[in-house]
Amino acid sequence: MFAQLSRRARLTLGVLAAVLLLGAGTAIGYLIPTLRAPGNDSVDAGFARDMSVHHAQAVEMGMWAYRLGTTDQIRNLGYDIAASQQWQIGQMQAWLTEWHLSPTSDSRAMSWMPEGQNTLQPDGRMPGMASDAELTKLKSSTGKDFDTLWCQLMLRHHLGGIHMAEAAAQKAQSQEVRDAAEKIRVSQSYDISQLTEMLKDLGAQPLSS
Repeated sequence: MFAQLSRRARLTLGVLAAVLLLGAGTAIGYLIPTLRAPGNDSVDAGFARDMSVHHAQAVEMGMWAYRLGTTDQIRNLGYDIAASQQWQIGQMQAWLTEWHLSPTSDSRAMSWMPEGQNTLQPDGRMPGMASDAELTKLKSSTGKDFDTLWCQLMLRHHLGGIHMAEAAAQKAQSQEVRDAAEKIRVSQSYDISQLTEMLKDLGAQPLSS
C-alpha cells in the first residue's frame, strides 16, 4: 500500500516519522537525567540543603570580619569565606533546581548522614554553628575581642562543615556533588590552619566545643 502512495504523500509520511522519532529521542534525553537525578531523601539533596544553611551563617560572619576585623589578615579571610561560600550556596541551590527538588525539607537536619542527628547540638543546630547569643556577642564586640571571638567561632564552624563535607564526598550519588564536597573540605582545612595561627598570634585558644 505504501508503494501506491504518491511521492508527496510518502515524503510527508517520512518527515512525520522523522519528527516523531526526534521528539521521542528528545523526551528520552530529558527523562534519563531526571530518572538518574538524586531523590528527595538522598545524601546529595540533604547535603545541598543543610550545607546551604551552614554556609549562610559563615557568609554572615565573614562579612562581619570584613567590616569589623582589626587586621588585614582577618578582613581578607572574612571576605574570602563570604564570597566563596555564597558562590557555593548558589551552586547547591542550582543542583536542587536541576533535580526538581525543594530547597527545603521537612526532614530534621543531618538526617542524610549515618548517625548525623547524633551530632546535632541540644538546640538542633548543626555541628559548628554558632548560637544566636554567640552571634549577638560577636557583633557587639570590638578590637581584639572581636578578632579573637571571630576566629574561635569560625574555626569551630569550619570543623563542623568539614565533618559534613567528608560524608558527602564519600557517599553522595552524583560525582559533581562528591567533587564539590571534597573541594569544600580542602578549602576549609586551609582556612582552619590560618585561623589556628591567628588565634596563636592573639594569645587565645580554640573554643572547647
